[in-house]
Amino acid sequence: MNRPILIILVGPTGVGKTELSLRLAEAFDAEIISSDSRQIYQQMPIGTAVATQEEQSRIKHHFVQFLPPGTYYSAAQFEREVIEFLPKAFKSHPVMLMTGGSMLYVSAICEGIDDMPTVTSEIREAVLKDYEENGLAPLLDELQEKDPQYFELVDRKNPKRVMHAIEIIRQTGETFTSFRVKKIKERPFEMIKIGLNRDRATLHERINKRVDQMIVQGLIQEVQNLMPYKEHNSLNTVGYKELFAFFDGEMELDEAIAKIKTNTRNYARRQITWFKKDPTITWFDMDTTSVETILDFVHKKIDTIQQAH
Repeated sequence: MNRPILIILVGPTGVGKTELSLRLAEAFDAEIISSDSRQIYQQMPIGTAVATQEEQSRIKHHFVQFLPPGTYYSAAQFEREVIEFLPKAFKSHPVMLMTGGSMLYVSAICEGIDDMPTVTSEIREAVLKDYEENGLAPLLDELQEKDPQYFELVDRKNPKRVMHAIEIIRQTGETFTSFRVKKIKERPFEMIKIGLNRDRATLHERINKRVDQMIVQGLIQEVQNLMPYKEHNSLNTVGYKELFAFFDGEMELDEAIAKIKTNTRNYARRQITWFKKDPTITWFDMDTTSVETILDFVHKKIDTIQQAH
């Protein structure tokens, strides 16, 4: 009996995952699971580059636009719900495809989420007070001193992630990293991991054009409609926080758009750094590799897996 297979397509934002995911899904009669931590929210289709209605009519997508903006949702919830969903999906689609650039979401499915120690309310409140009174910089300094390894990985513009790491460190006296290193969970399916990349200059040009296109499509109005949710962590993301600052009068529109481009490029760099550490990912340069070459690679990988079972 053949084992079900999950194709996992990763890479930096703007590299071209969407169109390739559709081609792969069509070639292998798969449906698509989004592993993007912002595409799960409604009312955010432009800034999160969610698949268009036309694209979703080509291939059924799961875990997109199913929560109201501002709703709390974690990588641990994503792990639990996707792992529950996959056995049902595999009954009609022995090959499924997951794509998206959210590093923790991908890791949650491939490896599993680490079980973290419980943090007391006193420590949680103390860390929050430190943040509210002094800002993020002192907490980042503390993280760099006490856990330089996680400091290099964490999104340093995401207060929630930084604060959580500091809470664990203060609670246990150990590094946050020490609780992230654990045995990888066994999964009842095979995985084929594909990474996409491009020349840096080309990728940056694509990102800049993509931001310009989002502005034309109506990103400014989309963000304005989401102003009531601007304090929620789900909206503390590139493309939204910069325009919130514009609407709050903290910067001019041109500056906000330029910051979106810069921050998106920086995020893409962090994505590449993260995914490159996984030796099981096979990388393809989208500037020089044809779709047919990638399809052929996946065909051969599937044949090898099926022959082994």
